[in-house]
Amino acid sequence: MELEISIEEPWPEGDWDTLAARAAEAAAAVAPELASPYLLASVLFTSDAEVHALNRAWRQRDMPTNVLSFPMFEPGELRALPGDRPELIGDVALACETCAREAAEKGLPLADHAAHLIVHGLLHLAGYDHELSDADADAMEALETKALALLGLADPYGPLGAAHA
Repeated sequence: MELEISIEEPWPEGDWDTLAARAAEAAAAVAPELASPYLLASVLFTSDAEVHALNRAWRQRDMPTNVLSFPMFEPGELRALPGDRPELIGDVALACETCAREAAEKGLPLADHAAHLIVHGLLHLAGYDHELSDADADAMEALETKALALLGLADPYGPLGAAHA
């Protein structure tokens, strides 16, 4: 998968491009439908204000959130793509202030939490959804945990982990 990455203020200095690429590789390793080199996704590192506006406009939720995903395909459709031409699968947006606050609350580096949220967002682009049922949430969390383990990161849903991202 190829990523188009945009980094806006207030995200701090960091190698966010490499982090996003590593998170995408890990997501593709656990969700084969993301493994095609023809897939394109955008990752936007932005502010709470921008994510709040997107959340209000597209999801009718008047609040910021940590990550938003905007898939271009319905669940299961990625597997049916011919795989011989570029396909934009969607966009992921991360809100800096919310991500930083959550990372601090969990005692994690911002980069580790951002990696988790990128994996989470990309899995949404692949059609996974934790809001449909407990079984779907468990399946998505298991994939996230496997992807994060590939990155050397702890299980965010373990005894000290948080609820659904």
